Amino acid sequence: MKEAGFPLGVLLLFGVAYITDYSIILLIKGGNLSGTNTYQELVRKTYGLVGYLILSTLQFLYPFIVGPDNVLTDRHFIILLTTIVFTLPISLYRDIAKLGKVSLISLILTIVILVIVMVRTVTFSPEVPKSENAWIFAKSNAVQAVGVMSFAFICNHNSFLIYGSLEEPTLKNWSRVTHVSVSLAVVISVVFAACGYMTFTGYTEGDIFENYCRDDNFATFGRFCYGVTVILTFPLECFVTREVIANVFFHGNLSTVFHIVVTVVIIAVATGVSLVYDCLGIVLELNGVLSATPLVFIIPTACYLRLSKERWNHSDNLISCLILAVGVLVMTVGFVLTILHPQECSHGKEMFYCFPSNVSFHNSTLPP
Repeated sequence: MKEAGFPLGVLLLFGVAYITDYSIILLIKGGNLSGTNTYQELVRKTYGLVGYLILSTLQFLYPFIVGPDNVLTDRHFIILLTTIVFTLPISLYRDIAKLGKVSLISLILTIVILVIVMVRTVTFSPEVPKSENAWIFAKSNAVQAVGVMSFAFICNHNSFLIYGSLEEPTLKNWSRVTHVSVSLAVVISVVFAACGYMTFTGYTEGDIFENYCRDDNFATFGRFCYGVTVILTFPLECFVTREVIANVFFHGNLSTVFHIVVTVVIIAVATGVSLVYDCLGIVLELNGVLSATPLVFIIPTACYLRLSKERWNHSDNLISCLILAVGVLVMTVGFVLTILHPQECSHGKEMFYCFPSNVSFHNSTLPP
């Protein structure tokens, strides 16, 4: 919302949601037309080895482009501990359907986080000064905003895995699941983004919990919930990355030993990245324009257009062409803007309106 302008940001969010919904269904349509049942097989059949390798690289990279003296509160220690104790064991599952309950817990915690942000909009927003031109309709960084939104909505890379886990994997059932899922996601995203931006306007950080004061226990509980959702969500991304490695190097099959080894390597690399770098904004933007945008906008539509036997003026073909063009624009322009105007990072720093010395904006987020 901060990058695009609040009104335009809301419109763009709905647009990204619609494109995501449409492209996910196109993937399964393309799979049915080509007789394939994985994203990689679909691209290989339509665009050969080069397309297959490009997709594999994008799918593989997607999950990675994601203190005080006491060691128990040290960021690095907490990351290592939670990774070893929680993320790694869950990531070792071989059947993606077994992650269903884990995903349900993650969804419930997302609702809890949303409620926290909504409550803080009412209770904390009056204490935060509004930035200049906070409510302008549109801003020049709107393309970067689309990249971040694409990152938030992307699930194309694991669509075939989830489609195969349905009890009745038909296009009709898949369309219904997709529409419900994306609709729920866009409602949560719009409410979350709107509440966050209305509270902090131009001071909004890439990680919104960086905006809340350190002594705000309610927000700290939200940080905890968010950390748990990341722990529970990452195994889905690990599953996809592991499948890419299995398809590229092991003909689609991993023995038990290699399954464990590959999983440990993926987790180790991703954990290493998170230990070294802690600024979320630039990570979301780069991952959005370089990985999420091609996976959501470009590749599904390109595959469908290559496989479609409908007339050129058929609605699916026309919409696919439009989405493809938008994807190329977002990817190229978004990358240039991200390099030229990267988001600033203030990880771990207390915001100015939280200091008691700031009499005009004294922090009153906690009850006496």
